[in-house]
Amino acid sequence: MEEELKCPVCGSLFKDPILLPCSHNVCLACARNITVQTPEGETPVQSRASGSSDYDYLDMDKMSLYSETDSGYGSYTPCQLKSPNGVRVFPPANPHRHCSLTCPLCHRSVSLDERGLRGFPRNRLLEAIVSRYQQNRAASASSSSSSSSSSSSTAVKCQLCDRNPVDAAVMCEQCDVFYCNACQQRCHPSRGPLAKHRLVPPRLPAAGGGAAGGGGSGQQPPATARKPATCVDHEAENFSMYCYGCKAPVCVKCLEEGKHAKHDVKPLAVMWKQHKCQLSQALNGVSDKAKDAKEFLVQLKNMLQQIQENGVEFEACLVAQCDSLIEALTRQKAKLLTKVTKEKEYKLKVVRDQITHCTMKLRQTTGMMEFCLEVLKENDPSGFLQISDALVKRVTSSQDQWVKGALEPKVGPEFDLTLSTDSLLQTILMLDFCQGKVESGPSVPGAPLLQLEKCCTRNNSATLAWRVIAPPGSPIEGYILELDDGNGGQYREVYVGKETVCTVDGLHFNSSYNARVKAYNAIGVGPYSKTVVLKTSDASRLAGGCGVSTDGCFLPTVAWFTFDPSTAHRDIVLSNENQTVSCNSYDDRVVLGTAAFSKGTHYWEVSIDRYDNHPDPAFGVARINTMKDMMLGKDDKAWAMYVDNNRSWFMHNNSHTNRAEGGIAKGSTVGVLLDLTKHTLTFYINREQHGPIAFESLDGVFVPAVSLNRNVQVTLLTGLEVPKNTKQ
Repeated sequence: MEEELKCPVCGSLFKDPILLPCSHNVCLACARNITVQTPEGETPVQSRASGSSDYDYLDMDKMSLYSETDSGYGSYTPCQLKSPNGVRVFPPANPHRHCSLTCPLCHRSVSLDERGLRGFPRNRLLEAIVSRYQQNRAASASSSSSSSSSSSSTAVKCQLCDRNPVDAAVMCEQCDVFYCNACQQRCHPSRGPLAKHRLVPPRLPAAGGGAAGGGGSGQQPPATARKPATCVDHEAENFSMYCYGCKAPVCVKCLEEGKHAKHDVKPLAVMWKQHKCQLSQALNGVSDKAKDAKEFLVQLKNMLQQIQENGVEFEACLVAQCDSLIEALTRQKAKLLTKVTKEKEYKLKVVRDQITHCTMKLRQTTGMMEFCLEVLKENDPSGFLQISDALVKRVTSSQDQWVKGALEPKVGPEFDLTLSTDSLLQTILMLDFCQGKVESGPSVPGAPLLQLEKCCTRNNSATLAWRVIAPPGSPIEGYILELDDGNGGQYREVYVGKETVCTVDGLHFNSSYNARVKAYNAIGVGPYSKTVVLKTSDASRLAGGCGVSTDGCFLPTVAWFTFDPSTAHRDIVLSNENQTVSCNSYDDRVVLGTAAFSKGTHYWEVSIDRYDNHPDPAFGVARINTMKDMMLGKDDKAWAMYVDNNRSWFMHNNSHTNRAEGGIAKGSTVGVLLDLTKHTLTFYINREQHGPIAFESLDGVFVPAVSLNRNVQVTLLTGLEVPKNTKQ
């Protein structure tokens, strides 16, 4: 409460406080110091001292806000001198000038009339509270001092005397310390920064002790009753009524003079009780809020302890979970090592047995050979012929034992065991906390979880699968799959739909792509999943697969692929591990390859295994959604060359161009060169370019394609280098 009882100008307890129109209080002496003098005809704003005011941070808009016309509190005027409390003070007012006073708290100004500061009411209630507070504080200080002193005297003693403290002569209100004359001169001189402190006589403790019922209550006179407040304009009259319009107490003479004739005036006692009731009700509300705030503080302090305990417990659980994973991995490692050991022991046993068996047979063969050599040395023909037939059969039989399989190892040095840890490593890297709490209302979907066991790459295609738990009340409407460009660039959307499995074709060979997915519903779009890295196949066959020449330029890469049974027409028949294709229909049917190309240079061939009745098979490239029940090139999604035994044509969107002489027969090969660097498509027959460049300005994703009927059977040949006799 002490802060409420201190003057905002001097920083000391209020002395003779006056009530300003803005409801703030200042000491009467301080009010004289902060009064601004301005010449007649000049407004207080015009007399502002530039660059020296503590209120320079207020701009002109704020000055307008607090002007006399806007607020009713007079014009704003900055101050020029500083008080001990840090606000500006002013020299005494000049009676020949207009005066105004600025509140040090809200900075509102009010002009003084001819009455000067006497026009402001004296806040006797605040003065009484300050007096009572001083008495109680002095009584507490006196009680504390008397309990620590061995003297039986009830007088207030100096608090700075070393031995045998004498009676205090003064008390400083700012320092709250009692001094004798000697200590006051030595420790609290009235100069320098202490010159503005207020020293008061130590008579208040005695009066406070009597009022508070202290030890010296019987020896001190009782506190005198406060004098009733009198009217400012009529000092002999006490307040008896309250003007509701002016919100101020008035006396009888004020009413007789007609100053409040049209105002609502009520008895002072009635309004006193009414306002007391209002203040009590407001205090009850504030008290309830303060009580809630105390309970909230207790709750927060308890939460600190709970957070500490829960943090320790959660850390222990996390460590236990990770330790269990490590323990499971250790157990699995032991099992895998056992399998490796068994495989090693099996191979060693097989090799040792084979060594023993081979050594024994070699010893027998060597002995037989030495015996035969000795037989050949004998000169007895009859004796030789007697055993020669049996010996020849024995030697021949010995040769048969050394068959090709007998001289080959039964096992190899390599271990036919493959341990794939990529998916497990991705799972470990994606290990994270699940969403702690489910929102009570509809919300956006959570981050999808990529199912790494179902994610894979094949050639230059990638398949991804994911799952996500839909939030309550808001079903998932679809997913958005994004991939970067394979070089760490920006992500782009490659799929938007409801499926949870997606295959992306036409990626670069020997490239690493970052993929992520997010879900969306009617509420909004959820967060991204963890990023998964997809590596496409290495299609280069140069220098161990580096794909870079000595001059630093990228050389053409080669790819291996087969025909795709999943997209082929139902009349198509595939064999030879999907590399040979035939047809059950006399109509042309289309079959596509398993690879899709969007960049680079690619070459493949188709070998004619069977060619009857001079049909017109077609070879080329197509989009994934080209028509499968007609000749390749009949629609706008395929680019092809169809050829018979004598001549050929290029065809796209059922447009035939560039007839060329020369056809195919059984054993011929048809080559297709797709150069997406130059955006061209060129055809070859038996490794010779057939006709000019067939198509130009090709852009997008292309899949190898063939169309044929039942009179043709072809085999796909991939992984081939580009022919060197290409026409420029």
